[in-house]
Amino acid sequence: MTGRNNVRLPARLAGLALLLSLPQAAPALANGGPLVPRFTDETASSGIASTYRGDWEYMVGGGAGSFDCNADGFPDLVLAGGEDKAKFYLNRSSQGGALKFEEKPSGLELDKVIGAYPLDIDGDGLQDVVLLRSGENVVMRGLGGCRFERANEAWGFDGGDAWSTAFSATWERGNTWPTLAIGNYIDRFEDFEPWGSCTDNWLHRPASTTERRFAPRIALNPSFCPLSILFTDWNRSGTPSLRVSNDREYYKGGQEQMWKLEPGKAPELYTQAEGWKYLRIWGMGIASHDLDFDGYPEYFLTSMADNKLQKLGEIPADGKPKPSYNDVAFAKGATAHRPYTGGEIRPSTAWHTEFEDVNNDGRTDLFVAKGNVAEMPDFAEQDPNNLLVQGEDGRFIEMGDKAGVASMAKGRGGALADFNLDGLVDLLVVNQGSAVEIWRNTTEGAGRFLQIALRQKGANRDAVGAWIEVKTGDVIQRREVTIGGGHAGGKTGWHHLGLGERAETEMRVLWPDGEAGAWQKVAADGFYVVERGVAPRAWMPGEGM
Repeated sequence: MTGRNNVRLPARLAGLALLLSLPQAAPALANGGPLVPRFTDETASSGIASTYRGDWEYMVGGGAGSFDCNADGFPDLVLAGGEDKAKFYLNRSSQGGALKFEEKPSGLELDKVIGAYPLDIDGDGLQDVVLLRSGENVVMRGLGGCRFERANEAWGFDGGDAWSTAFSATWERGNTWPTLAIGNYIDRFEDFEPWGSCTDNWLHRPASTTERRFAPRIALNPSFCPLSILFTDWNRSGTPSLRVSNDREYYKGGQEQMWKLEPGKAPELYTQAEGWKYLRIWGMGIASHDLDFDGYPEYFLTSMADNKLQKLGEIPADGKPKPSYNDVAFAKGATAHRPYTGGEIRPSTAWHTEFEDVNNDGRTDLFVAKGNVAEMPDFAEQDPNNLLVQGEDGRFIEMGDKAGVASMAKGRGGALADFNLDGLVDLLVVNQGSAVEIWRNTTEGAGRFLQIALRQKGANRDAVGAWIEVKTGDVIQRREVTIGGGHAGGKTGWHHLGLGERAETEMRVLWPDGEAGAWQKVAADGFYVVERGVAPRAWMPGEGM
């Protein structure tokens, strides 16, 4: 397949014998490695002109929220501003064309915004946005047409007055209203030297199983200044737990954490006696994906120098996994602990991270935004972003420089999304103290793709907590639908999977309540809206979502 200007339209291609064959990878390097992705810097022509700036309160954060707020299928953007106001950008790209955005007034333009997370809180089919701030957090209700209004009072949400740096959301079983988790950083009202004290993280649960408002927030103690949190069904029990990646207070017993969150019960930490391993890193970001097709997600944890790739330990004979993880970053070539270009030998500082298949070969790749906190002398000043591309053997190969995304700006947040709906995942990075950068994926010879949007009636319209399964030869790709992780920003919308050279495949959805949808044939290079109990609907730009 050559470079694409227009995506191939979905079409049923029944009866192909290759349906059950192994996936054919896109054209590889001469040495047998994976196809090198290519990205074109379109920052100057994109229409995006935003900078996350500020002093100590804004050394962390700098998130990007990617979501479709006008039902045209194209992902729009809200970008944190720090001391400046947040900015909203309407996606004006055409399918397969250059990336184009227009700054528009939306109601999201608050000051002191550190992070932004879209989700449909009230189930009305319109995306809402949670804005994390240095100060009061604000939930913004979507009104349609990419307009938003404050909803703290209407929804009983206490935004507090903290330094909020992490977020995740889930729908607990039986509830019609979401549970929100917010991670808070150092107490900004006390003497900051030498470290400051970590403040409580918060859990905002529904007032009841039926009420459409939040109960008074619950403190999660102990708390150790997280920069990323994630609700995830790590053991496939149907009940997500809350992973917390912490940055501070290791002199006070701080460590990585995971909270049990059983419906109707108080939160409870997993303990070492249950298998949880004592781990201390300068935790900044979380990405999750089932990399080895065993049905359980792996977790990439960013840090200063010592990034981790965690794999669940051996499953006991009773089939009930323990929360015990082994670090396989070195074995998989994913340590990303030092700059790979630019001449630096000091260790890296890693922030936002995401798994996405950037060359559509059916193997998920890994992006990491990099950048010194400020001018920390023990860490690299010239610290390029990582783009780790997965090979057939499951090992990752650094291709950030070859791909064209090895920026030396001080990266923080980011978003990997198909902004021009050509089937290739593009990249945006929010930098601290310099302009946001955006790259269009222009990989020639990339494989085929599948993009899926989930819909269900009533609460949790976007099916957060579901699993998408897609057959790719003799393996099944699985994506857990989550809100959270990364660093200070998240996304909703299309779920992207690469298919190699397969012309069609089969997919199904395991819905949040455990109901398993039927396996359905779908054509490659297509966008599909999948509703519970209904056959996947092929979608094309120009149609309403």
